Formats: sequence, C-alpha cells, structure tokens
Amino acid sequence: MLRENVLKINKIFHQYFSSQKILPILTIEDLVSCNYIQDIFLENGIKIFEITLRTNVALEAINFLAQNKNFIVGAGTLTNEKNVQSAVDVGAKFGVSPGISDELFQQCEKNNFPLIPGVSSPSEIMVSYNRGYEILKFFPAEVLGGIKMLKALQGPFPDCHFFPTGGINQDNANKYLSLSNVYGVAGSWMVPKYLLDQKDWKKINKIIKKVVSK
Repeated sequence: MLRENVLKINKIFHQYFSSQKILPILTIEDLVSCNYIQDIFLENGIKIFEITLRTNVALEAINFLAQNKNFIVGAGTLTNEKNVQSAVDVGAKFGVSPGISDELFQQCEKNNFPLIPGVSSPSEIMVSYNRGYEILKFFPAEVLGGIKMLKALQGPFPDCHFFPTGGINQDNANKYLSLSNVYGVAGSWMVPKYLLDQKDWKKINKIIKKVVSK
C-alpha cells in the first residue's frame, strides 16, 4: 500500500483521540467483567480503550464491547497476521502492536485497519514512518529512557507522535503528556489486572475517576 494511503487511514486516530489522551489497556479473563467495565467506562466518559489478545476470551470481549456504539475498542498485543484478521473479524476499530513486522503491516493495510505500531529504536521509527505510520507506540517507555529518550527523538523525527506505554502511571502520566511529541499515554494502571481478577469494581471506578479528573 502506498504511504499516502496509510496516512489517510491513520487520520482516523486524530478523530479518536481528539478528546481522550489516556488509553486504558485491559487484560480480560472472563466475559462477566465486560458488563462492569462497560458501566464504569460509560459513567466516567471513557470511550476509547484497548483489550489485549492475551486471554482466551479477549476476542469475545472485544466483540461484546464493540457493539456498544459509545465505544471505540482496539485490539492490543497484535503480533502476527492471524491476530490482525481476528481483531478485524470481531469488530475492533484499531490495533496496537508491541513491535513491527512486514507481515503485520501488510495484513493491517490489506484490511484498511488502523494500527499503532510498537517501536523501541530510531531504526524501527524510520521503518514505520517511511511506511506512513506517524502515531507510534513507544514501548517499553520507562525501560528505554522514558521522557529523556522521547525528548531526544523530537529532533530527528519531528512528524512522529508517540503513545508511551510501559511504566506509565498516575504519577508520571502528565509529565509525558506535556511533551510536544507525545500524542497520548497508554497503560494498564487504570484498570489493573489484579483488581480485575479480584473483581474490585469499586476500586477500579475510583482509579478511573481520579484519572479523568486530572
């Protein structure tokens, strides 16, 4: 696919994230949890979120929540062609990957499926950008140098914007968001897996309320 076509597809992210700069990442183990998550997100105005393909019910969870017209549900942990096709088939509106590969790019482009590719080096940024991807997942952010690294990337990559992921939390999220090349931040701290496993919806709701009030 021509770079111009990828750019056209990825303009959709400007619509998605114009009013929400924090992307919750969820790892869901059972479908019952989806009902509670749906209620909490609706109550707090969370419209966009990512569900990782790390559990046996992930695709079903995406399919269930994607049927709610208030939500824009993304599929995370895309690592191969099969992942991408499965995400498309169940109604995911976009994908997020931990890294990049030609196979992954080609399958997303074949399906006109918006992708936030994961990058961890200048070389991977160059490969992604030259293909048309300007909004990138910077992962794992804190391990790679965090804010200092992102500042260093501003010079050589002025047109690239990042979603730092990995080590982002309530304490440092706003520091990342203050950077001109940070498009938004993503993380599981908003809906921690241990609280999902405990089904502690009160605590999850409290965390989400704190996040959206910032």
